[in-house]
Amino acid sequence: MGDGRWAMDDGRPDLTTRTSGTLCAMRYRALCCAALLPALLACQATGSASSAPAARLPSSHDWPTFNRDISRSGVSPDPTGITAANVASMQRQQVQLEGTVDAAAIYLHEVSVNGATRNAFFVTTTYGKTIAIDADDGTVLWTFTPAGYRSWAGSAQVTTSTPVADDDRRAIYATSPDGHIQKLAVATGRVQWSTAITRLPEREKIASPLTFTKGKVIAVTGGYIGDAPPYQGHVAILDAASGRLEHVWNSLCSDRAELLNPRNCPESDSAIWGRAGAVIDPATDDIFVATGNAKWDGRIHWGDATIELDPTASRLLGNYTPTNTEELNETDRDIGSTSPVWLGSGLLAQGGKDGVIRLLSLEKMRGTEPHRGGELQSVSTPSGRELFTAPAVWHARGSTWMFAADNGGSAAWVLENNRLRQRWKNDTAGTSPVLAGGLLYLYNPHGGVLVYEPETGKLIATLDCPGGHWNSPIVVDGRIAVPDGTSNTHRTHGVLNIWRLQAVAR
Repeated sequence: MGDGRWAMDDGRPDLTTRTSGTLCAMRYRALCCAALLPALLACQATGSASSAPAARLPSSHDWPTFNRDISRSGVSPDPTGITAANVASMQRQQVQLEGTVDAAAIYLHEVSVNGATRNAFFVTTTYGKTIAIDADDGTVLWTFTPAGYRSWAGSAQVTTSTPVADDDRRAIYATSPDGHIQKLAVATGRVQWSTAITRLPEREKIASPLTFTKGKVIAVTGGYIGDAPPYQGHVAILDAASGRLEHVWNSLCSDRAELLNPRNCPESDSAIWGRAGAVIDPATDDIFVATGNAKWDGRIHWGDATIELDPTASRLLGNYTPTNTEELNETDRDIGSTSPVWLGSGLLAQGGKDGVIRLLSLEKMRGTEPHRGGELQSVSTPSGRELFTAPAVWHARGSTWMFAADNGGSAAWVLENNRLRQRWKNDTAGTSPVLAGGLLYLYNPHGGVLVYEPETGKLIATLDCPGGHWNSPIVVDGRIAVPDGTSNTHRTHGVLNIWRLQAVAR
C-alpha cells in the first residue's frame, strides 16, 4: 500500500527556515533543584498568536527531528519542568496556521530569527508551507510558500513529512508536494536550495519525516492512498551544503542506482512511508527502512521487506521479509506501514498491517542473500490492529522499554533475554508516543494528549485538543506542542496546540 488510512480518513483515493551557553543550563538546573516551576506567563486556553508573551525559559535543549534523534527513539533525557503534579494545569494556546500539519513539529532553542534570539517551533503543512512559530508567544515568525503552492492547494497531492534541522542550527530542511526538498534559513525562511527527489510527484509522495546526519539529508518516497501505479519507494541521499542528489536506492529495480522514471521499472509500489521514515544506527550510520506491498524476489525487488543500507544508500547490507510475504502483498497487510524500530543490542522490531510486531536479529538479516523468516519472536500490536505509528524506545535503569500505540490501544514491553515481555496495555488509541522528563505522552487521533507513567501505564492527565491523523507531540523546555487535523480534509488552514506551564506565584 502506498499510504495508510487512520480512523479519521475520508476514504477518497489520494491520486491526483547553539547559542545557549553554560549559564542557561546552570540556571535551569538551579530552578529544578529549587523545585520551582519555570516562570512562564499563562496563555489563554484558546488564545491566538497575539496572546501575551510568556517569560523565556532558560534552555539548553532542541528537538531537531521527528522523534528527537536519528534512531527515532522518541525519548528526551533532558529535564522539562513538567511533572505529574503540574501537567494537568498547563495552559493551552491554539496558534492558527496557513495549513494543516499532519505530522509533528521540531524545535530549536535560542536561535536567531528575524534579527532576534528566539525559541522556535517549525512545521510543514500538507501543501508544503513551512512555518516558524515563536515558542514563547505563538507569533508566526516567517512562512515559506513553495512556488507551485496554488497548483496543488486543496487537492489530494500532499506531504505529511516533518522537517529536520541542520546540526549547525542555521538551516532546516522541508518537503513540498512537488517532490522537492528545500533548505531554508532558520533566520528568515529564505530558500538556499531546492532539489527534486522524484520524477513523478503526482504518484510518488513524500510522507515520512526527513533525516539529517553528518552533512547529509535522507529522504524516502512512497505512493498515495489508492495505490495508483506507477511509483516506487526509494531512499535519496542529498548533500546538505549544495543540495546535490548524491545517491538513490530503489526498493524495486534496485539494480538501478538512479532516480527512476517510475514508468521505466516493470514493477510498481513498495512504498517507503512509515512514520519514522529512515531510521539510523547511531553507531554506524547504517540506514534502515521498511517497504510496502510489491513483488519480493530477494534480488532486485524488495516489497514487504525490512532493509539495511550503508550510510550512502549505495549498498544493501541486510534484509528480511516474512515467510508469508506473497500473502501479505496480496491482502494489503504490508510490514511497511511502520518503520523499523531501533532497539539496540543488535535488535530491531518491525510492525505491520497484519497486527504483528516481529523481533529481528541484525546478525540474521545481514548479507545480500535473501532472508525470509527467521524472526526471534512475534507479538501482537497493542490491539491486534494495523500498526501505522512509530514506537518509542527508552533505555532506563539497565532495561530497554518499547512503547507503541495503534487505533485501538497502547502498550509497553520490556526487552528481556531477546524477548519482548508486555508490561501494560490499554484500550486507548494513540499515534507515535514520546517520553520526556520521565513522562509518556500520546496523542489520541480522536482528540486529546494523554500523559502516562511509563512503567505502569497509569493515566496522569488528559490535555484537551481536537483529533487528527498522523500528528504526534513533542515535549521540550516546559512546553508540549502538537498539531491537530488531517491531510484527508484537504484544508488550507490548521492549528498548532502549545501547552505551557503556568507562572509561579510570587
